[in-house]
Amino acid sequence: MTKYKDIYDKKVMTASKALDLIRDGDYIFSAQATAEPIEIMSNLGHLKETGVRGCVLVTCLPLRDYDYFHDQDMKGILDHHAWFMSPGLRKAYEEKLVSPVPQRSTTILKKTLKRIEKENRRPVVICTVSPMDRHGYFSLSVSNVYEMDLIEAGALTLLEVNPNFPRTFGDNQVHVSRVDAIVEANHPIPTVKLAPYGEIDAKIGAYIADYIEDGSTIQLGIGNIPNAVAHELKSKKHLGIHTEMFTETMIDLIECGAVDNSQKGLLNGYSVASFTLGSKRLYDYIDNNPSVLFKSSTFTNDPYTIGLNKKFVSINAALEIDLYGQAASETVNGLPFFGTGGQSETVNGAQRSEGGKSFLAMHSTYTKKDGNGNEKTYSKIVPYLSKNQAVTTSRNDVNYVVTEYGVADLTGLTLGERARALIKIAHPDFREDLIKKAEDLMIW
Repeated sequence: MTKYKDIYDKKVMTASKALDLIRDGDYIFSAQATAEPIEIMSNLGHLKETGVRGCVLVTCLPLRDYDYFHDQDMKGILDHHAWFMSPGLRKAYEEKLVSPVPQRSTTILKKTLKRIEKENRRPVVICTVSPMDRHGYFSLSVSNVYEMDLIEAGALTLLEVNPNFPRTFGDNQVHVSRVDAIVEANHPIPTVKLAPYGEIDAKIGAYIADYIEDGSTIQLGIGNIPNAVAHELKSKKHLGIHTEMFTETMIDLIECGAVDNSQKGLLNGYSVASFTLGSKRLYDYIDNNPSVLFKSSTFTNDPYTIGLNKKFVSINAALEIDLYGQAASETVNGLPFFGTGGQSETVNGAQRSEGGKSFLAMHSTYTKKDGNGNEKTYSKIVPYLSKNQAVTTSRNDVNYVVTEYGVADLTGLTLGERARALIKIAHPDFREDLIKKAEDLMIW
C-alpha cells in the first residue's frame, strides 16, 4: 500500500492545477449525472485564465447548473456539447451556449473519438471515484456509462476522489498508475428522492405488470411510472435486472424476493447496470456489494447483449406518439428537453430477446397554458408529431404503448390497425377528432 500511496500523493493537486493540464482543442468528458466531479466542474471557469482555446466540454445530464454554462465569455474557450439535457442546459440552449448531440448510447463515444482523432484533438475524462484501495485501485462508483471506455482509450484522466461515494464493482476499476491528476473532495453525494406516483401512474403500472411473466429480466428508469411498475412486480418470481440505471425500487424487488437474477440467461446472479442516481439508502446498498455490476453502456444497452437475456422487458417513457406509432421522447415543441438515452436500443433489444417485450408508457394527456393564460388539456396521442419533434423510437420498432386507458400492441399491425389501437387508449375527449384526422391523413 505504501508504494501506491506514494504514487497517489505525487498526483494530488488542486482543481485549478489539474485544469492547468488542459491544452488547446481538448475534448473534456464529464462523468454522467451523480458522478460529475463537482470540485473540478466548479473550477472550469479557470480555463479563461490559462489562455486555452477551442476546447469542448461534453456533459450528460449534469445535476448542477454551473455559472459558466451561462457565461458568454466562454465561447471559443470551452464549447458545450450535451448528450442529455437538464433544466440548466435548457436555459443555456436558449442562450446559444450549449448544443445537444443526437446519439445512441452504444455508439456515440466511438463516433466522437473518431472525430477527435480526425481533428487531432485529445480526449480528457473528469469523474468522481471512491477512495483508493490497498491494491491501488479506485472504483468509478456510481457511473460507468462511458467513463471507463474513455480511460481505456487513453484519455487524460483527472479523478476527483470523494470518500462519500460508494465502492462498486464491475468493469470499473481504475489503477492509480493510469491517473494523471487527483483532486480530493468531500462534498455530500447528490441524492434524489423517490418520485411519488398517483392514480394514473398506478393504473399504467398495473397494465404493464400484467404482461410481465415470472423469470423476466427488467429494465426500469426513474420516475412515477417506473416506480408504479416496480410496486406491482413485488408478487412476481425469479425476476432479473439488466438496466442502464439501477434504481431504489429495484432494491425493494430484491429484498422482497421478486428479483433473484436466477433465470436471466446472461450473468445470472448479478444485477447489471451502467449508472445510478437516488437516495442514501440506494448508495448504501451498492457500497461494497459484489452482486451489482456496473458495466459500460456499450454493453448494457447493446441490443445484441440485451437479446441474450431471457424475457427481457424494457419500460420507457414517451412525451408524444403519433397515429403512425412514432414516439418522441426527447423534445418539446421541437426544442431539446431530455435526450435519446438508451430508449431506442432497449426497445430493439427487448424484441431480440426470447419472450421479450418493450413498453412505451405515458399519461394520455398533459396541460399547459394557452395564449390567454388559461390551462388547457392536450392529447399526447396525436395525428402527427409536432413541428421539429425528434423521433426517438421509430414506428418500425414500437411494440406496446400504454396509457391509463389500456395497452395498444402495435406488433405487426397495418397503419390503419395501429391508428385504431392507439385511438382506443387515447383520452375519450380526443378520440373522435383523432378518428377524423386519421381519415384526413389517409391512414387506413
